[in-house]
Formats: sequence, structure tokens, C-alpha cells
Amino acid sequence: ITVDDKVGVIADEQQVESLAGIMGGDATAVSDDTKHIYIEAAFWWPKAVAGRSRRFNFSTDAGHRFERGVDPSLTVEHIERITQLVIDICGTPDTACGPIDDQSVNLPVPQPVTLRVARASKVIGMPLTQAQCADVLARLGLPVVQGEGTLTVTPPAYRFDITIEEDLIEEVARMVGYNNLPTTPPLAPITPKLPAEATRSPFAVRRSLAGLGYQETINFSFVEERWEHELAANAQPIKLLNPIASQMSVMRSTLLGSLLQVLKFNLDRKAQRVRVFELGRVFLRDATVRNTDTTVEGFDQPMRVSGLAYGPNDALQWGRKEQAIDFFDVKGDVEALLAPLQASFEPATHPAMHPGRCARVVVSGRAIGFVGELHPQWRQSCDLPLAPVMFELELDAVMQRVVPQFKAVAKHQAVERDLAVVVAERVTHADVISAVQQAVPGGMLRSTVLFDVYRPKPLRAGEEAPAGSLAQGEKSLAVRLTLARDEATLTEAEIEAAMQAVVAQLVQRTGARLRV
Repeated sequence: ITVDDKVGVIADEQQVESLAGIMGGDATAVSDDTKHIYIEAAFWWPKAVAGRSRRFNFSTDAGHRFERGVDPSLTVEHIERITQLVIDICGTPDTACGPIDDQSVNLPVPQPVTLRVARASKVIGMPLTQAQCADVLARLGLPVVQGEGTLTVTPPAYRFDITIEEDLIEEVARMVGYNNLPTTPPLAPITPKLPAEATRSPFAVRRSLAGLGYQETINFSFVEERWEHELAANAQPIKLLNPIASQMSVMRSTLLGSLLQVLKFNLDRKAQRVRVFELGRVFLRDATVRNTDTTVEGFDQPMRVSGLAYGPNDALQWGRKEQAIDFFDVKGDVEALLAPLQASFEPATHPAMHPGRCARVVVSGRAIGFVGELHPQWRQSCDLPLAPVMFELELDAVMQRVVPQFKAVAKHQAVERDLAVVVAERVTHADVISAVQQAVPGGMLRSTVLFDVYRPKPLRAGEEAPAGSLAQGEKSLAVRLTLARDEATLTEAEIEAAMQAVVAQLVQRTGARLRV
């Protein structure tokens, strides 16, 4: 054991004899050969002993008593009793007792404590008279001096627990009887807060994800620091002053690490198909945040919803072949979660996701999160046979809803036209859909759906592509356009003009050509 200036000891000129108020040392132990005994008793302040036993990873009866306080006035009486027991149990005719050396240094001095009767009535919550309070304190053996609406008590040495007015109020309440205290519900103004019609609750978001086949998880907000550096690219995570474990030393700024941990836990127990989500708070540094009832200065604490899918995209069945989950399955789940809001997806990068299989989720021009496949580096470090697909979105954006509005059923029949164009591999689906939507004016275009993608097979060495086929680096996209007008049925001339405008816009913006 190593001691320092925070630990009291009893020592002579040569060595430490014992830890003060905790335990004696070997040098002061008694054996069968002991003939001379020096009996020592002392009073130790509770603050000087509290916590020292646990610091050395052991607990003693002496430490337990001194931490809670003992009566310093009984030290001499106790040492006399111990001496008498030694004489009675193991004394002989030759036993002689030496004098007592009593040193009183820095003993606690009881300070008067004043109880206000009105204050006691207010705290306890029932009417009390001064006579009632004085009777209670007198029955406890406390010396009471009465004043005008006050009672002053000088605590005896053995009542070291009475130091403030609230201690006396507690004694009064205890003696009156807790079962006699009236039950008075609190009175406060209640203002109902109705949710906006254009939003839904977090519970509804949970229900939607559960309906998509995901299971909710609840995880610690404390995570490993390496996760923050590598999964979230957070160079300055919020560190805890007193972490409960070394691997939980910082506050998370993303939910993805927690979901990966849940996935690994399930895979270690032979789970084949895992779909989990979490609604939780993340913690970010933000100098613009000020102290309020719900915020802490310098720290932003937004709510997010995150999900992870791994394994087959459907449970084992006979009706279809097993197929692993992919980016488009989870992208469809995100679209279903946000519906009826229409989200667009842009190529993006995220430190936790695959560089070429990650998209930014945009709603009404605002980026609200990411969806993508796990980065190969993390798949390798977690030893995952397959790559999970994940998403993380801002909860306040997911909770937004469009208020339903009445719209009459169309009286005139819509027209469908299919269009197949050849574009370069770099042209995205979003580029084609955007060009189509800008080409048709006046709300005539009701929907545009991509229903076919074709790419030529890679050529072998020395092999030539057939005449009229697609070149390497090209692809064919087929879209179905639905055209209609509320006022009247579209004429052939109007339909043909709309289709020609779409083709011209595709040629101009994407370099497309019609596939024949």
C-alpha cells in the first residue's frame, strides 16, 4: 500500500503503525507471546476517512463506523471499557495498568441550529404549531431554546448528523409520521400542446420502420473514440470526464457505429438476416448553441434515425431465389419511410460508406442524411462475409408530412408512351428524369418511371461488337411517360409535340440518342 498526504496514519519515528480509522498494521498485531499492550483510541473526522478504504480496495468495520461519524465525547469511556475487558479476560495477578493520556485536539464543536416553524410547515406540507415541534425535539433528547416562531437546538455530540435547518425538519416529519402527512397533488397550469398537422410523432416513425421489417435497438450514447475518428471523421469528439469504460470514452456523433456493434453481436450468434434501426440523439460541437432549458452551450444534440440491413432481402421461401440485400433495397425503404415526401438521391461520400455506393438524401432542396453500403475497410475489420447497407437521416425531416388535400379524379383518360434512349455510362437516372420533367410544360406530365436498363456484354480479346449494337461505356434506359390534361383529352399532335420536346431535351442535356 502506498500512502500520500490524503491518507491519515499513526506512526512513530521509524515506520507507519496503522492507517488512521481504517486498519492497524502488522507491527501492532497481538500474538500468544504478547505481554505488554498499549491501548489507543481516537476520534477521526468522517471526511478524513471517507472513501479511503475503497481506495485501497478493502473495507473494515472501523472505516465503516468512522465514515458515518462517532461520538468524540465517549473516547475515554470506551478506552476504560476496553481495559476492563482485557483485565477480565486475560489478566493475571501481575497485570498492572498505566495512566491514561487524553489529548483533545480539533474536536467538532456543535453549532446551534435554528428551526423556523413556518418554514417547517411549508416544507412538510401540513400545518404545525410551535408546541408540536418543541415536543418532538424534546422527545428526541435535544436541548431546545424557544423563540418567536423559532426553535434553536444545540446538537449533542452523538447527533453529528444535525447541521442545518432541514435536518431538524426531517426529524419533525419522521416523528409526526410519514403516514400522517396529507396527500396534496401539485397545482400547476396545464397548456395542451397539439402537434402540428404537417408532422408525425417519433412513435409513428418507429411503427413505419417496424412495418418495413426493421427491429428497434437502444444503445449507449458513449462509444469508442476510434469510431468517431474513422466512422464519422470527427477529429474532436466530445470526451467524457468519467467514462464508465475505456471503450466508451466519447459521445457519439453518428448512430452507425452502434448499429454495426449490434450487427456484429447478432452475427456472432449465427443470425443470418439482420434488420435493425435506432432513434437516438447525437452530440456535436456547435459554438452557436446557447444555454436554455433543453440545450447546453456549445453543444448541439439533434435526434436522428438510422437503420442497417444485412443478409437476404427476404426471409427464406420457396417462391423466389435468395438474393442478398443491396443498395436499392434500402433506398426503397428510405423512400417508403419518407413517403409521401419525394426524396432525391445524389452521389456523395461518407467516411463510413463505400465511396462508389453512397448517396446523399435530399428533400425539398435540403440534405437530410445518407444511404449507402458499408466501407470495405470496416467490412474487413469487422470480418463481415457480406456488406451491410445503412442509412442515417435527421429525425425532424423524417417527421415532416404533407397535409392531404382534395384532388378530383381525372375525367379524361391518360396516355402512356415508352421511350428508350442510349446514353453514356456516366449519365445517371436523376439526369434523365430531370430532363424529361423540364421538357413537358403545364402539368401535362403525370409520372415518369424507369422500367428497363440494358448494358452490352463485355467484349473478349479480339472480339468486335455487332453492327448497330451499343458501344462499350454506353447503356440503354427505357422510361414510361404518363401524359394527361384536366381540361380535355390530349390530341395526337399534342402527344407527339411533347415526346419530341422530351427527346430534344435529352439530346441537349445528356447527349442521348434514340435506341432503334
